[in-house]
Amino acid sequence: MSSLDKSVFGFLKKLQKNNNREWFNENKSTYIAAHEKAIGFADELLAQMKKHDDIETISGKKSLFRIYRDVRFSKDKSPYKNHFSGQLKRAGKMLRGGYYFHLEPGNVLIACGFFQPNKDDLLRIRQEIAADAQPLRDIIEDSKFKKAFNGLEGEQLKTAPKGFDKEHPDIDLLRYKSFYVMSKFTDEEALNRDFAKKVSDKFQIMRPYLNYFSEVLTTDENGLPIV
Repeated sequence: MSSLDKSVFGFLKKLQKNNNREWFNENKSTYIAAHEKAIGFADELLAQMKKHDDIETISGKKSLFRIYRDVRFSKDKSPYKNHFSGQLKRAGKMLRGGYYFHLEPGNVLIACGFFQPNKDDLLRIRQEIAADAQPLRDIIEDSKFKKAFNGLEGEQLKTAPKGFDKEHPDIDLLRYKSFYVMSKFTDEEALNRDFAKKVSDKFQIMRPYLNYFSEVLTTDENGLPIV
């Protein structure tokens, strides 16, 4: 098994205090070593994930996002992210959603689901919930699911979305603008050699959730395929 080690978080902690190009260039070799460790973790996670889901991502390195920030439209002009993060994308048009991991000292987390889905996808999700929310509730209220994740995350409307009854019995779900869940780990857990497997195990618990949305987003209101 490949694992993270303290040097990864050590580099990121120093970067938090010295987020500028001069310091980064002077410590490029330290960044490269930490990045290689992050790639090793991502490779191990990818291997674990392929045991129970169809993953399109071809390598741990390909799964990682760049550490360089896009500051064009941001008030924060810090040139670098203070974390390593990445996403494993599911394979094919029929499997929607993806798996996100975030490695940051004091803020290690994973997330799954649909963050700010486009207008058409959001409408289709709401249509399905309005018609019958029980299948989704069965998934998110399952004891294993509730133990692994903290419930639905994301911004909600203050009232009913346009075209939906504000008195609908499932208005609590209909108000969501994103449909994702998250789980956090301690730094100590992230440094254990079995961390990739623990992450994969939690992602596996997420499978019914992603499969539910995959079915919804690849069919119309009558259950007929649209892809």
